[in-house]
Amino acid sequence: GVSKRHRFHQSPITLYDETVRLAHASRMHFMTDSRPLVSIIVPVYNAEKYLPYCVDSILTQSYRTLEIILIDDGATDKSPQICDSYAALDSRVHVIHQENGGIAKAQNAGLDAAHGEYVAFADNDDILDCHNIEFLLHALLNSGSDMSKARWQQFGISQLNEVKSIAAVGATAPNKVTVFKNPLQSYQTVFCKSLRLIGDILKKNTEARYFNEANWCRLYKRELWDGIRFPEGMYAQDVMVAGKLYSRMHKVVDIDCTLYYWLQSPGSVTHSKRNYSFYQDNLNAGLSNFEHALSQSVLPARSYYTMVGSLNEAASAPDLGSNRNAYKHSKTEVQSLIKKLSLSQKIICVILRHIRLAEKAVYDRKIKNMR
Repeated sequence: GVSKRHRFHQSPITLYDETVRLAHASRMHFMTDSRPLVSIIVPVYNAEKYLPYCVDSILTQSYRTLEIILIDDGATDKSPQICDSYAALDSRVHVIHQENGGIAKAQNAGLDAAHGEYVAFADNDDILDCHNIEFLLHALLNSGSDMSKARWQQFGISQLNEVKSIAAVGATAPNKVTVFKNPLQSYQTVFCKSLRLIGDILKKNTEARYFNEANWCRLYKRELWDGIRFPEGMYAQDVMVAGKLYSRMHKVVDIDCTLYYWLQSPGSVTHSKRNYSFYQDNLNAGLSNFEHALSQSVLPARSYYTMVGSLNEAASAPDLGSNRNAYKHSKTEVQSLIKKLSLSQKIICVILRHIRLAEKAVYDRKIKNMR
């Protein structure tokens, strides 16, 4: 007998209006010699304080058939030694030491080295629920999807040990699993929190169709990454590949439980970088995804938000003076792309952008100031 906590229920999967039943299977389904290998890629840079929390949460996953790839991206603290010590203790851990080249170079090195049929990513200061891979793999295999995803939760540094304990106990198997098609459309149009809440109230199950550019708290079929690599030297490397990646997917499955804990560190790039090149990278990613969405007949609402916001922020960058010509060129590009939208499309994009800006103001106060 497998406990209720450690197995999936016969949960409904929603595929637009079609309701099907998720086949009954327990975690014992994976306890055979035919278990697929999952490669977990972790770029590592100067994370000695938090790296053990992350790696420990991966090593103690309930699903054991793992290849854990730690990429030391030229760290200058004790992170390289910590990586090597884990490799000496567990044969599933493989370490790549390379000169510092940024997160994209590290992620690419991990993808090139991965042998798994499925690929997951984790940031070196985050914590995975102990059932993360088990639940994500189960949902992916039983729904025939290309990618599975779950929910995540932000936490502050002061909560590290508390979150570690919660993740070690593990989430209860979800009661609701949702499958949806056309993930590119969901990515581009389902991003305002307030509208997602309204959608759920109206029984539209909108929250299940939300996901961002981050690669963590996902499980991918490895072949999705064939021919796709992150552009190196960019801050927005994940945004740049988002459109092409989601266009390759036929179906995505969402499981309604928290399986990933995202550390909010004031020193992270997301929270601290404010020079012109940071905004320009985000702008270029927005431009690329905007064009790609239009080519796929998808309303590029999220990319409109990214593109216009990054352009406005670049205008206030402290080093704008030395980048004035680049800024003018980007402004012309943005205006040219917006002209490709119909009037109704423009109105929708503008409305969604303003809703999201209001939400972001609340988010910045609540989340980015976590300690």
